[in-house]
Amino acid sequence: MVFVKAQKKRAYFKRFQVKYKRRREGKTDYRARIRLINQDKNKYNTPKYRFVVRFTNKDIVAQIISASITGDLVLAAAYAHELPRYGLEVGLTNYAAAYCTGLLLARRVLKLLELDEEYEGNVEATGEDYSVEPAETRRPFRALLDVGLIRTTTGNRVFGALKGALDGGLDIPHSEKRFAGFGKDNKQLDAQTHRNYIYGGHVANYMRTLAEDEPEKYQSHFSEYIKRGIDPDNIEDLYKKVHAAIREDPTAKKSEKEPPQEHKRYNLKKLTYEERKAKLIERLNALNSTAEGGDNDEDEDDEDDE
Repeated sequence: MVFVKAQKKRAYFKRFQVKYKRRREGKTDYRARIRLINQDKNKYNTPKYRFVVRFTNKDIVAQIISASITGDLVLAAAYAHELPRYGLEVGLTNYAAAYCTGLLLARRVLKLLELDEEYEGNVEATGEDYSVEPAETRRPFRALLDVGLIRTTTGNRVFGALKGALDGGLDIPHSEKRFAGFGKDNKQLDAQTHRNYIYGGHVANYMRTLAEDEPEKYQSHFSEYIKRGIDPDNIEDLYKKVHAAIREDPTAKKSEKEPPQEHKRYNLKKLTYEERKAKLIERLNALNSTAEGGDNDEDEDDEDDE
């Protein structure tokens, strides 16, 4: 038998340091996070804000967050599920919806800080790169883009949310290299292509292609669009109306949905000692009555035999 040297001894396990919980779960990149939240010592307790964008299967979450010793603090938040209030009821996770969510958050946080009139941003989205210019009185609200664990590929939806926030009037350090429409060969941003994505042109093109090639798939895939009378020709007008509605009233509204009267239980309610005791007595009485009934039946059978 070959002798194998033990590599991990008691000393190794005594000194083993467990990683942070969110690192073990694969949720947080702490190397990136510490670079985003580190604040200069001469700025004392000044919060350093992050523009955080996360995507789920059915929603987009955009938040303005600052880190503190007790935990992260959310200054403002916007969600794609709020967009039906502004007229967008379908396609809540695409590039155009990400732009709307970023725009909504930007206008909301500026209104909260009373900067909305001073910094209107880029009112009409042209697809060109835009950076807010400082005014004479107050500086623009500055935040750093936090993308989390996603791959920052060119045309990723997170940059749609970034573009919406920039056009909304936020000051976010960025480069145009990752916006949809940036050419790998000529190293330039095609503003028309980017504008096409902002107003849902890529969805309209797919709708036209699918309607011609596979009508049955088009009917099932875009059933919600068809139900609401949205066709490839009026998608751009729809998004223009949504952008205008967001700028008109970006404030958050509480849900009008009433809380449930009774909370649904998925496990059995824990009984008290008295309830358990009463239940046991009930079961014993039931067993005794069953046993007595069986004895009576046997006596009757014996009498019949005689």
